[in-house]
Amino acid sequence: MIDLGISKLALIGAVALIVIGPEKLPRVARTVGTLLGKAQRYVNDVKAEVNRSMDLDELRKMKDTVQDAARDVEHSIQTGASEFEKQFSEVGQTSSELTEPTPSYPEYKHPRKKWRLKQGAMPQWYKARNGVRTRALSGAARVARYRPHKIN
Repeated sequence: MIDLGISKLALIGAVALIVIGPEKLPRVARTVGTLLGKAQRYVNDVKAEVNRSMDLDELRKMKDTVQDAARDVEHSIQTGASEFEKQFSEVGQTSSELTEPTPSYPEYKHPRKKWRLKQGAMPQWYKARNGVRTRALSGAARVARYRPHKIN
């Protein structure tokens, strides 16, 4: 950039004072200051945009390299799995020729227990004969059940 020292700035100010005059100099100085400020902001915006585009290009390159690496890993896993499958099928064919077939077991079936209904160890007939409670009553139901009835 231009090397402006204090002596050069003083010289430019003196020339501007003589050429423009003392009455118009403050207005011209304000205008020049605002124009320089706008120019600096514009230059900063351009720099920021260039930096963003450079960062975006770097991110795209990184994304491409990561995708290539992921494809390579996926391909190697698929080839390894296919080789393992081939070996396993070969071993299965040779072992089936040598031994008798293994029995097939039925598929596992969930017992579908109703876990909310607990089965007690005491049979129902015993509970009924001895007056053991089989159902839990709420407080209001218990009061209503044991409340003495009115006789008319």
